[in-house]
Amino acid sequence: MHSAVAIRRGVPRGAEEQVAELYWEAFGRKLGAALGPPEHGRAFIARHLHHDRAAVALTPGGDRVVGVAGYQLGGRGLTGGGVRDVLSSYGLFRGLPRLAALALLERTPEPGELVMDGIAVDPEHRGAGIGSVLLREIAAIAAEHGCSRVRLDVIDVNPRARALYERHGFTAVRTEQTPYLTRLMGFGAVTTMHRAIPGTGKEQQP
Repeated sequence: MHSAVAIRRGVPRGAEEQVAELYWEAFGRKLGAALGPPEHGRAFIARHLHHDRAAVALTPGGDRVVGVAGYQLGGRGLTGGGVRDVLSSYGLFRGLPRLAALALLERTPEPGELVMDGIAVDPEHRGAGIGSVLLREIAAIAAEHGCSRVRLDVIDVNPRARALYERHGFTAVRTEQTPYLTRLMGFGAVTTMHRAIPGTGKEQQP
């Protein structure tokens, strides 16, 4: 792990905008159709975070979040905000198509499964092993909740992320071609990956 960061569970109070900035930098192309423009999207994410659904990397003193890994468990993920929130923020006519775009990104965990929302690391801190430590922390969280596997989706235009996941034991189980999303969200295929969590006594098959 990078010696200058510490890993903790949960988003610290007051760090919502930092987390939203990291998420938008990493996933803004995908989220733009639903939550753009960027300044509006970042503000929406910051307002509706579920603080207990993430592991974060902090600089010394805990004053800055430089990495975040969000996950879904127990019906809640890191990024929140329901139908009413979207319509309140964007209005009825602008909000309805955004809800449709968000529905395309929705991934619901199966029983005994933790779903990752993705990892975002500050560009200045990439290559220092932060993503790897966050992945290990997510696996530990899954094990503590009795989950038998972690699931995530990786898009075809992010081979670096897929390589990271594969190094940490994730295997591809299916790829869905999504050419209709290429112009809208910037990717044309989504690969679902699983990592088994040993020791729960109820490992699932892909």
